[in-house]
Amino acid sequence: MFKAIAARIQQKHRTMKYPDGAPPPLPDRFRGRPVIDTAKCPAGCDACEAACPTGALDAQDRGAIDLGKCLFCTACADACPRQAITHSHNYQLAARSRSDLTVARERPAVEVAGAALDARLKKLLGRSLKLRQVSAGGCNACEADTNVLGTVGWDLGRFGIQFVASPRHADGLLVTGPVSRNMELALRKTYDAVSDPRIVIAVGACAISGGPYAGHAEVAGGAAAIVPVDLFIPGCPPHPLTILDGLLRLIGRIEDPPSG
Repeated sequence: MFKAIAARIQQKHRTMKYPDGAPPPLPDRFRGRPVIDTAKCPAGCDACEAACPTGALDAQDRGAIDLGKCLFCTACADACPRQAITHSHNYQLAARSRSDLTVARERPAVEVAGAALDARLKKLLGRSLKLRQVSAGGCNACEADTNVLGTVGWDLGRFGIQFVASPRHADGLLVTGPVSRNMELALRKTYDAVSDPRIVIAVGACAISGGPYAGHAEVAGGAAAIVPVDLFIPGCPPHPLTILDGLLRLIGRIEDPPSG
């Protein structure tokens, strides 16, 4: 026991201060919200759209990017002849509305979409949020980055957010994966087992749109095809900071930016 106490004193405090302090540093290779330089985007060019493996780009809108489909793979940036597409370090990608995941030329790259629950749900769930995680055919990348939040460095439990074993003990679901046909019924039953009011959080491109499996006969194409989704957290996989930011803004621990 004394050795354990001595080791703890030597290790000191390992939990990050975010959101009361600065967020943890992101690596140089981190790919956040895409930035479209419309001055460089040539009219009539569809190189980015042709290169995208998931159909996340609309060249007719001069490079509008659907973050719900985006794999953050840089294929579009590599294909652009004028380097009009880059990735910023903006990790705040979560949104309540699926339509808010579109990065268009009229919207600034730093814009953060609203993610907070409405006043009634925030009053009920804002102080304590219990989630049942459902891996609906995922590759375990999103699951792994979600699990990181339970480590001592992130300590998700200090915000009153915890993962529980049973949906009957949960306030909502956190879904990963494209929802394979074999997981459709399991997801429906898990959702039905959660008491009202309940929420659903879709984490990762697969859970939002089907990701690289979109259109395949053996997947539903995302959680929203089976259950109503209240929060979308894009990425492939999303960085743990992106997931944490979305969860904290959902329950009001981080305030959304003013609209307009």
